[in-house]
Amino acid sequence: MTTNPAVTTRLSDEAVLGLRTLDPAEPLDDLAWLDEAIGDARVVAIGESAHYNREFYELRHRLLRYLVERHSFGAYAMETGFTEGWQVDAWIRGGGERLGQVMANGMTSLMGLWTQMGAHLRWMREHNRTAARPVGFYGIDLPGSMVSLLPGLDAVLAYLERADPDFRLDPGVRETAVALAAPSAFSAPAALAAYAGLAPATRDALTAGLADLAARMTARRLDHQRRTTADAYEHALRVLRITVTLDTVVRALARGDQQAAMDNRDAAIADTVEWILRREDRIVLAAHNGHIQRRPNALPGMPPMTPMGMHLADRLGQDYLAIGTTTGTGRILNTGPDFYTGTLFTAMQDPEPGSLDALMAASHDGPFAVDLRRLSPCDADAVRAVSRQRAGIGAFYSGQRPLDAFDVVVHLPHVTAAEPDAAALDHAPEDVRRAFGRRKPE
Repeated sequence: MTTNPAVTTRLSDEAVLGLRTLDPAEPLDDLAWLDEAIGDARVVAIGESAHYNREFYELRHRLLRYLVERHSFGAYAMETGFTEGWQVDAWIRGGGERLGQVMANGMTSLMGLWTQMGAHLRWMREHNRTAARPVGFYGIDLPGSMVSLLPGLDAVLAYLERADPDFRLDPGVRETAVALAAPSAFSAPAALAAYAGLAPATRDALTAGLADLAARMTARRLDHQRRTTADAYEHALRVLRITVTLDTVVRALARGDQQAAMDNRDAAIADTVEWILRREDRIVLAAHNGHIQRRPNALPGMPPMTPMGMHLADRLGQDYLAIGTTTGTGRILNTGPDFYTGTLFTAMQDPEPGSLDALMAASHDGPFAVDLRRLSPCDADAVRAVSRQRAGIGAFYSGQRPLDAFDVVVHLPHVTAAEPDAAALDHAPEDVRRAFGRRKPE
């Protein structure tokens, strides 16, 4: 990229909205700028540059607390499995299971294995203990760490035992799902390889069985609601629809079509957010920057993909607010093959010149926010000159136009690995404990 010497390489002090701390327990007055930024938005999406960083967990916790206490937001929706997430919702509403078990099994893709996430859930449970309007928890993502159909399929079959007791699923459908089960994100590559090894007829039978099941549930809606409740039916149908989407995603991955897999996934999670909005007035939505942005996500070597944020911006208009994030230095998720042997994090290089991360890092030393819709002409030109953003996938940067992608950007100058939660690891699958170097408790 050729640098325009007329464009400043830092933002003015007037653009910087300083954050005094990331500690969720500290006073919230430094977040007052959010009042004007969010307006009447029903969905406030908070991005992250990469998963499993302590500072991103703390930022979201603190912003959720502010939006709940000052603006009556009623739900936290997160990039984790929709099917599994109901265990978390039950716990924050006073359920009796152990928190470690909920963190390990109620959240997918390793999202729940960290002490900062545990602190977040404890705050939600304590808030709900006395709140007139409890805050709900929702996963938005596909089940089984986005590979295994079994969690979603079993949840639907459990519902149909009550709603449709005469129904019998073709045994081959569940047998195939069992053969492709992935206990955790560490098992996903093996499960995908197993799917790729299936005979085409077996894959087609699995897809057809899921389609028949979806058709039956749709046709028998009134009978199912009569035997259960409308709410239970809608929940089970949503589980089934995202499980059908997961089958579509796995089929796409098996033929090497990464774009179709991601497009189908993001369209489905956007649909799930809309489903939540039929139950909740206002929600805080937590996902990767690449999911929440309101323009195509362009990763190196791949065609542009349509993220969830584009769908939501199109459907909700000004009711959707996207808060992106950038980082300076520190440690970030390791996306190389060593990840599967337990090397979960790797050191980041300084932000590349011409990136949004570099512009933000040069503008202020501490954590801060910038409202992109309220910039001076000079500051807007500086942001407009940016061409890319750290993607959180190794050292890759994605093509970016920040003024189109986000409404607000929060910069974290230094990020660190989140701290593994001992109780959560004690309840995690064996492959997770092995990767974290933790033995099964006696």
